Amino acid sequence: MSEARTRLLGTASKLFYTEGLHSVGIDRIVSEAAVTRATLYRHFPSKDDLVVAYLTAADDMIRAKVEAARAAGLSPTDTVRAVAETIAQDIQSPGFRGCAFLNAAAEYPDPAHPVHQAVLAHRQWFLDTVTELLAETGETAPEPAARHFVMLRDGAMAAGCLTDPAPVRETFLLGVEGILRYRNRAD
Repeated sequence: MSEARTRLLGTASKLFYTEGLHSVGIDRIVSEAAVTRATLYRHFPSKDDLVVAYLTAADDMIRAKVEAARAAGLSPTDTVRAVAETIAQDIQSPGFRGCAFLNAAAEYPDPAHPVHQAVLAHRQWFLDTVTELLAETGETAPEPAARHFVMLRDGAMAAGCLTDPAPVRETFLLGVEGILRYRNRAD
């Protein structure tokens, strides 16, 4: 990746996340990244391409966190906890403004739009991954349990930027423990 592309994507990512996708214009990104419009369009033919690249980078970071949790040599149950903890840490991070994917879906509601498609692809991967992780714990109904986990995550992501994130974090982690305990009680 060229230095200019990296700078463009980094600048756009920061602005998109903190201010919103539609509210940040190309001129501002070009100015803050200190590149020309031609450079931007050489790397990203349209603003939509830049937004999809921003979401792809966010997806890559989340995948890396999940893979790190999986590679840590933990028990399957503790791996689920580790994934939940990464989410909880994000909620309490400085400048937290919710889920980049939920925010993007709100701004691009058309399911056929490439930005919305990137959101759906990420969410499907995340649901599939949580389903796999829960199946590895011995959960006999991993799909509904994973949907429950994802719904808890979505709520925590929304609430975490609206109020004090500490109780949101705690509530989210308690909810994940509830999913895990329910499975253990059913055995």
